[in-house]
Amino acid sequence: MIPLSDPDISLFELDVVSATLKSPRLSQGPEVEAFESAFAAYVGRRHAVAVQSGTMGLLLGLKASGIGEDMEVIASPYSWHQIAHAVALCGAKPVFSDIDYWAGTLDPGKVEAKVTPKTRAIIVGNVNGHPAPWDTFREIAKRNNLLLIEDSTEAIASTYKGRAVGSFGDFSIFDFSQPGPLVCGEGGMLVTDDADLARRAKQLRNRRMDERFSVVAGAMLPWQCGMSDLSASLGLAQLERIDEILARRKNVEDYYFDHIRSFEGIKDPYIAPDVDEVHWFLYIVHLGTRFSKSSRDAIVTDLHTEEIEAAAYCQPMHLQPFYHGLGYRKGNFFVTEKVADRSLALPFHGHLSEDQVGFIVKTAKDASLNIGAGSAIYL
Repeated sequence: MIPLSDPDISLFELDVVSATLKSPRLSQGPEVEAFESAFAAYVGRRHAVAVQSGTMGLLLGLKASGIGEDMEVIASPYSWHQIAHAVALCGAKPVFSDIDYWAGTLDPGKVEAKVTPKTRAIIVGNVNGHPAPWDTFREIAKRNNLLLIEDSTEAIASTYKGRAVGSFGDFSIFDFSQPGPLVCGEGGMLVTDDADLARRAKQLRNRRMDERFSVVAGAMLPWQCGMSDLSASLGLAQLERIDEILARRKNVEDYYFDHIRSFEGIKDPYIAPDVDEVHWFLYIVHLGTRFSKSSRDAIVTDLHTEEIEAAAYCQPMHLQPFYHGLGYRKGNFFVTEKVADRSLALPFHGHLSEDQVGFIVKTAKDASLNIGAGSAIYL
């Protein structure tokens, strides 16, 4: 089986994790603090809070910002990580808005139309590693006095107008589970320049041993969702090698582009004019309009038959049963549904050879011909 993702783990990571396993501390401790400091510096923020997942990071950030019942938060229905679940978990109402057809990020004009007196924040994602138009979203947030939250669970190292993703929101969220380039098993990070927000998020995360009898700390109930030193040591090692890991993935991206040109109607991967560099989270192929959701699913099945792991990029949030209770239905977001029905995630990681990529692309092309939809495909 050619896996969809395969973490880039070297002997360096094995040695670092082995040293942690031999240490007297596996739970949250000095390695977590070191990872927080190193990651904050990497993305250009003052503070970082390590947590168990990107969703938990967002939940803590929302709660630390005072967002809860009878409030609304605008978010995208289109993503791999189901980050917007945190909005519902904190008691607020997720208000979905449609996306830009090309970039997959939230459409700024459609977002502003969703603002009501109950709106408190906008969650904007760097979808599949492609940065959102941050200048425009900052203007919208300022004009409407809203918190701007950056979802970078699918992005690391991409740059927009000379700045790295993770540096644009009032706070930003990262995730370190597969299939991203930086993997530490399960984990996430909240980053911000707001010292008070970081302090409140840490209080909500968990209690330190020396805070067990603190009257002040005990006034806020924690979620007990801290990261372990074991995960943090792996994250630190991966961060030290991140440039090498990203370079390997860039090579695989080049392999794909060279081989996929044989498809009819090929277009270069879309990168917006204000974006300097994109490090893709997954290798997403967008099937042409002659394809349907069922034909995309048939291609996934054919790939699996040839032992190639592939997947639909996402099941739109508003089509998931939980959100039916909030009144969302099929047809609410035309662009999201059109793109999601035809999005195909192919294996993408630094261990793929050019021959493997060629086999993946040929198999996908043959599958598209087998279902009678031709080979119209674009990136």
